[in-house]
Amino acid sequence: MAGNLRFHWMLPKAGEVAMGTPQAAARYRIEAPDISSPARMPDIEGWHRFAQHAERAGIDSVLISFSRFEPDPFIVACALGRATETLKFIAAFRTGLMLPTALVQQVNTLSGLIGGRISLNTVAGSSVSEQHGYGDFLEHDERYSRAGEFLTVCNALWQGSQAVDFNGKHYRVEGGSLHTPFLAPDRASPELYVSGHSEAAQHLAATKATCWLRVIDTPQKLAPSVRHMREQGVEVCLRLCVICRPTRAEAIGVIDSLLEDDYIAATVPKVPVRDDSQMYRESALASNEQGWLSPSIWTGFTPYFGPVWTTLIGTPEELASSFLEYKRIGVSQFIISGWPEIDEMNIVGREVLPLVRDRERDQVPGGA
Repeated sequence: MAGNLRFHWMLPKAGEVAMGTPQAAARYRIEAPDISSPARMPDIEGWHRFAQHAERAGIDSVLISFSRFEPDPFIVACALGRATETLKFIAAFRTGLMLPTALVQQVNTLSGLIGGRISLNTVAGSSVSEQHGYGDFLEHDERYSRAGEFLTVCNALWQGSQAVDFNGKHYRVEGGSLHTPFLAPDRASPELYVSGHSEAAQHLAATKATCWLRVIDTPQKLAPSVRHMREQGVEVCLRLCVICRPTRAEAIGVIDSLLEDDYIAATVPKVPVRDDSQMYRESALASNEQGWLSPSIWTGFTPYFGPVWTTLIGTPEELASSFLEYKRIGVSQFIISGWPEIDEMNIVGREVLPLVRDRERDQVPGGA
């Protein structure tokens, strides 16, 4: 498949950069939703330090998550974008919490402030209780129907050739136009990632987005859905955690050190199966008793941190081979997390990405 793989990373929660060990980072993640957690406050110093490491490690973008437990992603992206030179940002947002024309105006303004280094992760919804807290009472499939209308209006505005008129079930726009354009050196609109495992999420990604974002699984299980998306002209990005060490035994040791921590072991899992989330239901059913989907994919963190912490484990050679196997089936991007974030990101940037790039060059006819 043409083109190099793209590697993104999850922005740490505010205050997390100071957590210097895997155990401390894991504890911090569990405590992040608490009302007293530092995660609720902006952390420009810690985030700037992380961003500098990300740029040096060869990371393309950082994903900035959206929830009631943390600051607004667009404002964080603007602050970090003004403090960095090349790092890009994927800002998560919820359709239904803002009108589409206003969202496009906000994103276009942000693009002009940070050189177009902004993409969007479209999330139709999360847990029912959180959606209700934001004033959103639509059911699961209706949220995706609304998201389809939302992105239809957004894409029409980004095309910008004429005023937008739209009359749908959830949105009505008459003569919609914006004088502030999306500004980027290589595109006239942001990349759009759609998250989700349900049929509704996949349909939304295939018809309205540039990339489908889902949790990692085995290549064998993912191959049919990845092929379907690529046939629709849509890229596929996998969300995962990584533990990379010089030997497999050392990588497994990181798991053991986390699970044997007195605090973690005694903690009731914080992430139940969310009411209507296909991703959470799949995560609860996918792994065997030991949590292994394959010799390299482990799900033991998901009861504590959620499905996106499904973990790829191994040596640099093993991880590079795994990434290239996903590329072989059509995956083109990854959004990664680690323990702690900066340390694991530095390992991947120093030990894994050079192997991936070397093998990609070897696979290109005439590549130097």
